[in-house]
Amino acid sequence: MQFLINNPFQRKASITAKIKIHSALLFGLSAVFSSSLHASTLTEYTAEYNVLRKGKIHGTATREFLQVAENTYALSYETDVKWMIFTEKRTEQSLFKFEDGQTKPLHYSLSREGTRPDKSFKIKFDRENKQLFSKAQEYPLKVDWDESRQDVLSYQNQLRNELKQGKTQFSYPIIDKNGNIRMYNFKVVGEETITLPIGNVKTVKVKRLYDNNKRHALAWFAPEYDYMLVQMLKGKDGVEQFQIQMTAQTVKK
Repeated sequence: MQFLINNPFQRKASITAKIKIHSALLFGLSAVFSSSLHASTLTEYTAEYNVLRKGKIHGTATREFLQVAENTYALSYETDVKWMIFTEKRTEQSLFKFEDGQTKPLHYSLSREGTRPDKSFKIKFDRENKQLFSKAQEYPLKVDWDESRQDVLSYQNQLRNELKQGKTQFSYPIIDKNGNIRMYNFKVVGEETITLPIGNVKTVKVKRLYDNNKRHALAWFAPEYDYMLVQMLKGKDGVEQFQIQMTAQTVKK
């Protein structure tokens, strides 16, 4: 469930999603850093969702956000899709620093297998040497360094925290495995109380701004749940592609 990016019903498929960060992975990530854990500047959470299309539930999703070292966080996203003859398992993880109100990605990975061709790649942000690498260290990307660049998960943390600050316009340069840059632009379009499986929730409604009117994407964030994503809707040519609704959440104070 990449927020406002991918269509989980490509090739007429819907999503069954489940996310978690395995304890072994977190241990390994933490071992990279010599600093001990300090009080978190961001709120750790887990969130569960139903994934729907045309009003029918086709799966579930879970996001988990944890602190793994001082000023260092991991956002993990995992999906398990099965709809008719289509199946897909997808795992995404982003590791990043959060300092002075800025999200600074360190590492992003994606792994996907199923009916479509398998796919996997990694991006490393070598912030010390100001260099980007795809897959392994021997594959440097031929792109100039820019501190503002994000991966397709880390920018979501930045957007969430800028919402907390009361901002209403957002723009993020996203880099892909080949070093290509795409701008993701958003704006707040209002406040709305929506009905979810967890009850009625007051939200801030955010719209992604595309270059054309063929696609549309909306996301709802709940201030009472520390601005977690509680609902998302994406469509194309006026037709709904998928909708995601929160069913449960846990915020660590």
